[in-house]
Amino acid sequence: MINYKHHRKAIEKTYEDKVSISRYEKFKVGGETKHELHVIYKDQPCRLSQKALGSNNQSDAQNDITYETKLFISPDLEILQGDEIEVTKGTMKRKYTAGEPFIYQSHQEVTLSREDYA
Repeated sequence: MINYKHHRKAIEKTYEDKVSISRYEKFKVGGETKHELHVIYKDQPCRLSQKALGSNNQSDAQNDITYETKLFISPDLEILQGDEIEVTKGTMKRKYTAGEPFIYQSHQEVTLSREDYA
């Protein structure tokens, strides 16, 4: 039998990064429905891991950066596909879009995609 409390503590010792998670929420102004980005969680401990090497899509006009990473984080947080994720790893701060989370008893893994220009 796996001791998930012990396993979770061991995994959480590797959480050296911080994440803030935002999502668009509906609200009404007068009779009009609007969507606004709200921070759901701020500065939560996590671990960012590179899933695959980025592809370099160089053209004459621009250099597109596209790659996927994986976020390891507490299973207690509700993360939805499409949430905007900002991870601080040391002095680096990057923005990602969340894929569908896969939740374990000890942690959850969320595939993140980053699309940017170099």
